[in-house]
Amino acid sequence: MKYLLALLTFIIFETQAQIPNSDQQIAEAVLPLDEGDRDGATVMGFDAESNIFLLRKGTNKLICLADDPNNKGFSVACYHEDLEPFMERGRTLRAQGKDRGEVEKIREEEAKAGKLKMPEKASTLYVMSGTDKGSANLRWVVYIPWATAETTGLPIKPLVAGGPWIMFPGTYRAHIMITPPSN
Repeated sequence: MKYLLALLTFIIFETQAQIPNSDQQIAEAVLPLDEGDRDGATVMGFDAESNIFLLRKGTNKLICLADDPNNKGFSVACYHEDLEPFMERGRTLRAQGKDRGEVEKIREEEAKAGKLKMPEKASTLYVMSGTDKGSANLRWVVYIPWATAETTGLPIKPLVAGGPWIMFPGTYRAHIMITPPSN
């Protein structure tokens, strides 16, 4: 009986992702930010079932999302609070079982109808991702809903490695993409 109990405990333990403690989740989540902005950011983390919960209420306008230990690789993101309705809506739809295409279709319909509040000015998302924390690279995504190459003067593809360009021009999720070359 002891052997069976030990085996079951091992199987359960090995199949569940290890959830970092709150301090570690917070420290990793704010990595994309300038050091001066880190202490004031709101941080959301994950539990063992990939549920998102508030780890720390911040004092500035930045919101960070910790790495989901149930996903492969390492990925943390921070963004301006004006992007929260867009981000929160995506989280809600994915929690309802919607796939990426369904999420984008629903958000687009809601943005066009004015039901989904999109930023009225440029709002930045910082993403740090890689196969692990040590190999993670930082990229910037500056949302400018409905902007086009014509209204911004930006190309629709990078002209040089890491150069800025506009992705999804003319849509509710139009944004300037800046992806520096990998380390």
